[in-house]
Amino acid sequence: MPFQRIEAEKLSHAVVRQIEQLILRGILRPGERLPSERELSDRMGVSRPSLREAVAELQDRGLLATRAGAGIYVADVLGSAFSPALIRLFAAHDEAVIDYIGFRRDLESIAAERAALHGSDTDLKVIDTIYRKMEAAHSKRNPADEADLDAEFHLAIIEASHNVILLHMMRSMFDLLREGVFFNRQLLFKQRSIRDLLLDHHKAINTALQARDADAARAAVVRHLDDVEIALEELRRAERHEEIAQLRLTQEGARP
Repeated sequence: MPFQRIEAEKLSHAVVRQIEQLILRGILRPGERLPSERELSDRMGVSRPSLREAVAELQDRGLLATRAGAGIYVADVLGSAFSPALIRLFAAHDEAVIDYIGFRRDLESIAAERAALHGSDTDLKVIDTIYRKMEAAHSKRNPADEADLDAEFHLAIIEASHNVILLHMMRSMFDLLREGVFFNRQLLFKQRSIRDLLLDHHKAINTALQARDADAARAAVVRHLDDVEIALEELRRAERHEEIAQLRLTQEGARP
């Protein structure tokens, strides 16, 4: 007969499974510090030996890392999405920027559609809360906060789509964007006209999502990234023109 004796699950295995799910679903993020051993064992209702056994197993799997004197952290598991050689290649070629925006346009438009259809009311509230923070940051002269919130807004939409593969892939892509691998986001937000346009885009995306209008949400994301591509091309053109103008100025100064 194919039946086997059922044995009670070790507590450490249950701890491993719960922490794995929190990492998989993006609730625990790379680099995030876990509570102290005492607090975590109390919260989960397990003994410290069981917790230590679970942490050791998760460390062996590369999901958790211990920093001397600082505690236990979620490992930077997203760093392996692209090899260092490929990241350098992205950074060295302008065509990677266009492909990156196209990649985002295709996947984020799908994510917005899914978020409108499948996101919970709480998911949509998170998105709306981030958008309200963007509105508040928009009045500041320094665009750094708004630029950071821009990334959080898009990632919140991806989280609301409830597709863990999409979530982790796009988090990796946004990490590269924050590091300036594809382009300097700060340049976009330093231009007031572009900054105003981007806020209008995010408002349209948020409005469509809050209304659960999947078609409008998808279209708003496509329009947003189309315009980002145009804005980046205009900035690059302006930089090329300035380089030429500087050469002319240098040459003119050398003439008698």
